[in-house]
Amino acid sequence: MDPVRPVEALLVVDVQVAFVSGDEAVPDAVRVLDRSRDLLDRARAAGALVVHLQNDGAPGAVDEPGTPGWELRLPVAPGTREKVVRKTDDDGFVDTPLGDLLTGARVEALAVCGVLSEMCVSATARAALARGFRVVLPHDAHATYDIPAAPGISEVVPAAMSSRAAEWALGDEIEIVARTADVTFRAPPEQSAPTLPPPAAHASRGSGLPDGSPPAPFA
Repeated sequence: MDPVRPVEALLVVDVQVAFVSGDEAVPDAVRVLDRSRDLLDRARAAGALVVHLQNDGAPGAVDEPGTPGWELRLPVAPGTREKVVRKTDDDGFVDTPLGDLLTGARVEALAVCGVLSEMCVSATARAALARGFRVVLPHDAHATYDIPAAPGISEVVPAAMSSRAAEWALGDEIEIVARTADVTFRAPPEQSAPTLPPPAAHASRGSGLPDGSPPAPFA
């Protein structure tokens, strides 16, 4: 198998206290936390962009804003390369600055980890693909809950099966890798400096402004 090409960004999806801690945690919470920490450490070390998506649940939900369950479980490192983006939709791009953050940093490829596999992880990965990003999803770095039994339809569907089905449903464009360790990172390319306009051929004193003041800096 060929090595996985590096990515320039990591999306950490909804790794919030309600979903990965306590009695209501997803069954594989310990594994997802461990793998997400590893991805975070290596993304930071490489200078990749890190975005923590934080879901704002409805009033009364376990992830209602301001409640303990809403808090991010993994610490956020301050700096220009690490951001928190709050959302209200499964798709992390809907009504958020996520797309602008990625394109502004000139990201072309990204990795996704977190919860829940068939909901916010899947919706955000699919939306990234639709926007032209290359997307890598490590199999051992996302998780969900068991699907309860439905009379006349099915017995309980184990969480691991639901996660695998969510991967499969994303189609051929996404890159599914078996292990978090297969994912590598690099920094996004540096933004090129803006091109300044050439000076006027016959500039008069100062900037040509009535008071002779210098021109404003180029932004």
